[in-house]
Amino acid sequence: MSEKSIRDRLVEHGQKLFSAPKQVIQFTREPLADELLNDLVNHPHAFVLACIMDRQVKAERAWLIPYRISKKIGKFSINILSALSQEDVNRFMREPEPLHRFVDTMANHFYAAVQRIKNNYAGDASRIWSDNPSSAEVVYRFLEFDGVGPKIGSMAANILAREFKIPFSDYYSIDISADVHVRRVFSRLGLCAADVTVEQVIFKARALYPEFPGMMDLPCWEIGRNWCKSCGPVCRDCYMSDLCPTAK
Repeated sequence: MSEKSIRDRLVEHGQKLFSAPKQVIQFTREPLADELLNDLVNHPHAFVLACIMDRQVKAERAWLIPYRISKKIGKFSINILSALSQEDVNRFMREPEPLHRFVDTMANHFYAAVQRIKNNYAGDASRIWSDNPSSAEVVYRFLEFDGVGPKIGSMAANILAREFKIPFSDYYSIDISADVHVRRVFSRLGLCAADVTVEQVIFKARALYPEFPGMMDLPCWEIGRNWCKSCGPVCRDCYMSDLCPTAK
């Protein structure tokens, strides 16, 4: 099968997800945590802080951190958060149980992010995306936060555009987030070699669909998480099976 056929189906599925009506996003398995993360009107900083925490632990654990800290301080307003000292944040991140695998590093990033939101965005994190910016500008603004790299920057911009329906002036700079699932799917679909790197997947996605490379992100992640598993793939249930050389 041609790369074009594979790309077209992935993009078609991605477009369905992109154009679907806005719904509450289930970031975690905790309804109150998801309520906080979905509240871009009153608590947009919760979403930003959760994105920054999403490193080297399971996503559900990382995205719970803002809610767990809110339970410790009573409220989650940016004014209350910005009044916390670095020592306060480190204590809340560590006690009584560590909220992240790398407590000290992530406490530093959390504290620095709160201060950046207060000082650079007048305490309103939604200003990162509220002026109909280009996708490059949104990713760049996330990259200015300590601990954020291109993967998290693209992930955050993609969630804002796809799930929250935040309008951007373009989508060129929203890359695919090449985690282990996406790399495996790109490899098994024959789009890249078996030992594909993160950078190779990113540039392959740009070559396949330059107007919005990240459009293929969620479809590939879902395929990898649900069917195209590292062991025991369930090819018969995957909608890409008739195009996949590995399934054949």
